[in-house]
Amino acid sequence: MITKNDIILNCENAAARMRINTLRLAFLAGQKGAHLGGCLSVIEILASVYGIMKFKPGDPGWQDRDRFILSKGHASLSHYTALEASGIISEEKLFTFEQNGGDLPCASSFIPELGIEFPNGSLGFGLTYAVGLALASSKGLKRCHVYVLLGDGECNEGLIWEAAMSAAHFKLSNLTAIIDLNSLQSDGKTCDVMNIQLENMWTGFGWEVIMVDDGHDVTQLVDAFTRPCIEPRPRVIIARTIKGKGVSYMENNSEWHHKFLSRELFDSAMTEIARKTWNDTN
Repeated sequence: MITKNDIILNCENAAARMRINTLRLAFLAGQKGAHLGGCLSVIEILASVYGIMKFKPGDPGWQDRDRFILSKGHASLSHYTALEASGIISEEKLFTFEQNGGDLPCASSFIPELGIEFPNGSLGFGLTYAVGLALASSKGLKRCHVYVLLGDGECNEGLIWEAAMSAAHFKLSNLTAIIDLNSLQSDGKTCDVMNIQLENMWTGFGWEVIMVDDGHDVTQLVDAFTRPCIEPRPRVIIARTIKGKGVSYMENNSEWHHKFLSRELFDSAMTEIARKTWNDTN
């Protein structure tokens, strides 16, 4: 029997693999660059979601699977690494990222056979789609849980709040939204662009709100995801993260929202991660 400690350890191992692969793929993308800051902030969130979700790695279209919707399209690269770490896509497929004619572009397409349930590019649409999936599931014989990942800057979009209203109205307890609260977006600090109090907003819209103080702590995340529901309503997990987490020169630096990773900077990042991994295990 798999225990919660087993799940946490598996998620931590997956996150370590995902962070390394995210940097490797960003470097291999060359001058195209990548959305590294926001990709690195969601690594542990994605590892934890896939650690607790119900799915079959060898059968991405399994009808009884839970659904994961990536609304924060700037994190597509890290989502691909989560699919690989979960066994849904191969390492060979993962390393076709940004290759001409490939299936894994910077903004992902809808490819259900690869476990990609939703296309992205324009922000703000994922929650609306997730609400539809959760509502359809709640009225069907087979009930799945729907998880959707949003960015904090993305919550400036009006579509988010229309979807939030409908989810609360329909009491969608099979819907969990996760907010990557890294406090930065492409134009700077989220509080300077649009200063909203996310916890109060979601509570006011009728959602159960769970705050995670450290969105890079897998134990905190798994505890939040597995907490029993008290009443029938949708849940949002607001996880405080660090944009560019794991690479000191990227952390809390909005310049790394999207940027080219040179050989020198890549080597520096990999050395730093290797040193931290060694220190954590010794």
